[in-house]
Amino acid sequence: MSDWTGGYVADIDYTYGYYQELNPLRVALAFANAGLEMPAMGTACELGFGQGMSANVHAAATVTEWHGTDFNPAQAAFAQEMAATAGSGARFVDQAFADYCARTDLPDFDFIGLHGIWSWVSDENRAIIVDFVRRKLKVGGVLYISYNTQPGWAPTVPLRGLLTNYAEVMAAPGAGIGNRIGAALDFADKLLETNPAFFSANPSVANRLKLLRTQNRNYVAHEYFNRDWQPMSFADMAELLGEAKLSYACSAHYVDHIESVNMTQPQRALLDELPDPVFRQSVRDFMVNQQFRRDYWVKGPRRQNPLQRSETIRRQRVILTAPRATISLKVRGATIEGGLNEAVYTPLLDILGDYKPHTLGQLEAALADRKINLLQVLEAALILGSRGELAMAQSPEEIKAATPASQRLNQKLFERARASDDTSVLASPVTGGGLQLGRINQLFLLAHSHGKRGAAAWTDFVWMILSAQNHRLIKDGATLQTAEDNVAELQRQAQEFEATRLPMYLALGVLA
Repeated sequence: MSDWTGGYVADIDYTYGYYQELNPLRVALAFANAGLEMPAMGTACELGFGQGMSANVHAAATVTEWHGTDFNPAQAAFAQEMAATAGSGARFVDQAFADYCARTDLPDFDFIGLHGIWSWVSDENRAIIVDFVRRKLKVGGVLYISYNTQPGWAPTVPLRGLLTNYAEVMAAPGAGIGNRIGAALDFADKLLETNPAFFSANPSVANRLKLLRTQNRNYVAHEYFNRDWQPMSFADMAELLGEAKLSYACSAHYVDHIESVNMTQPQRALLDELPDPVFRQSVRDFMVNQQFRRDYWVKGPRRQNPLQRSETIRRQRVILTAPRATISLKVRGATIEGGLNEAVYTPLLDILGDYKPHTLGQLEAALADRKINLLQVLEAALILGSRGELAMAQSPEEIKAATPASQRLNQKLFERARASDDTSVLASPVTGGGLQLGRINQLFLLAHSHGKRGAAAWTDFVWMILSAQNHRLIKDGATLQTAEDNVAELQRQAQEFEATRLPMYLALGVLA
């Protein structure tokens, strides 16, 4: 019997995660900072889309034509159902890379995205992907790719091998992947109790093992227990993608663009001495002990002169995507934590607190009397954007065109929240991307969509759903036992939602 999984875990569902870097609209701000011309984004493709949450959100929330494949038919069926509900026209299938990438009926793409999957496929499939990108990515097009990388993963590679080997040869025959993972982790704990020299020499491995115990079992299965798993160095990635005529553009993780919050001054000075971009990134990975890279690559980079770059930066439209009152003025980079300049961020956030799109040029002009310049505004946008508190905004015409499909998809997700907390994202036609929010807030929005108004009505609506399923809220780490305590906590959350979150969600177009 043929193994259609290709060694990839398929007997446990993948998570319903959303990854903002797969939103092509985000490329614009990163490219503007890097001084690169931004291509049009008319067609896009995601390879290995998992449950398809990112692909469906981006298909519904933009006018971009989306395609994609994931080998798992159950995941593809879910993605197709979401696309049909939204009416986005996205085309998602369950073909293996070898079959999908050989198709002759696909368009050429402005954007191709892969999140994580590169680390979990065979060398044969990597070659197929590179060839597909070479043939199907347009000149000027952008590849987003994320992957586990060295040197950050280096100490954990032997542990991962030990866990998967135990699950394969020592766990009970016929046990599901969840049970095999549990048995492998139990064995690793027993090994740790013997004080093996490897753990003493690599103390981060023991911490990794403890972290595995706390993580979602579905995530652990797909992250660690596939047959193929290879952290790859940046230099090796550059060599492979060079075969597809791709050049490294910049990091897709916005905070990586602000090196003052990632590295010390001596580290930055050393990097400045390195003219080769590939070697520079390799050295940077050692400095920050990089474990996971999120990168944009471009087929034919076009550099802007300083005047063009400044004009491009000023044109970028942004909008706040988190309640103003919740935004912290602390920042964490790869290895450095610090405070944000209140003299810059407080007036900037006060302007953005109207939840309307503003260009960076408009923000620069509005803050000029406070001696805040364009580069400070840009840096703030990158930091806030890296935390999901700010996003790029589409044009009014694009917002209008994307609103119906976005709201249809969101209504489906509201309804799903009645019985499940596995999806935690909604589509915004304003940002062309997703907004992260939990089940309770989704149920408040469902109540609002049903004509319920005010915190008291939302509380009654949501408690009726939760109590029928014997669901209880958790507050300060403790489960609330009585109906009175649960209702009181729901009421508190509903009042906060009404005051600070509903106006934002309405402004971002998640529902009518």
